[in-house]
Amino acid sequence: MTATIQRQRFREYLKGSRCFIPASVYDPMSARLAENLGFEVGMFAGSVASLTVLGAPDLIVLTLTELAEQARRITRASNLPILVDADHGFGNALNVKRTVEELEAAGIAALTIEDTHLPQPFGDNGKPSLITIEEGVGKMRAALAGRSDPSLVVVGRTSAVSISGLDDAIARCRAYEAAGVDAVFLTGIKTRAELEAVCGAVKIPVMLGLIGKEINDLDYLGRTGVRIGLQGHLPIMAAIQATHDTYVALRNGAAPETVSGVKPDVLKVATIEEAYKLWTKDFLGGEKS
Repeated sequence: MTATIQRQRFREYLKGSRCFIPASVYDPMSARLAENLGFEVGMFAGSVASLTVLGAPDLIVLTLTELAEQARRITRASNLPILVDADHGFGNALNVKRTVEELEAAGIAALTIEDTHLPQPFGDNGKPSLITIEEGVGKMRAALAGRSDPSLVVVGRTSAVSISGLDDAIARCRAYEAAGVDAVFLTGIKTRAELEAVCGAVKIPVMLGLIGKEINDLDYLGRTGVRIGLQGHLPIMAAIQATHDTYVALRNGAAPETVSGVKPDVLKVATIEEAYKLWTKDFLGGEKS
């Protein structure tokens, strides 16, 4: 399946009336497993990329090249449309344009560009802040100018609800909508009143970060206008914990056969073993099954 077809599929999801929960993916095998289990969309987050590529916390020390390379490894391995968290676009508006160009070439279906002041400025004691709406609009316009395939979905992202308040969040969403983004992504929304205020203020689809308890109802989210809702990034956290626990068991003398491992059928799916068997017969000689 081509990247354009995946992007068109993602756009169809945005046009519908359902809220999708994406699979948080981090490498080729995780994307294949998610696709095999029926997930419609994959999410490759900046924090997950930092963990996977660098083994580092989410402090924007990852480079665009590293993000795009890992995104490409993921997209080539499955037909799952991938939404990428492109953080702040790795710089100013010109960097944002370059970010979109590189990620589009990597085969992704959609990306978010946020208006948080990143990386952490000197002397702010870790307190998050936002760039101005004007600069945010410039970044969104640059992102749109950076795509060569019009089916690539560009999403404006803001954390304003928890930083500067609901009114500012709505103002930013309206400004990014006017700039031409395909959807808006918000973090920090906790109540139905906040969500309904945002969804009522824009005409484009809405995406959410972690879904709070009060709004954790997929039917309600779909009716309200939310098309993508995240549930965190448990898969890579579980993988890290499983690896740690396996090392502990082996280090403490456990026999390998007593340590819980991956099931053969799961490994076959993750590595598309049957496909490789067919290719081996076809391309390296021998009778076809």
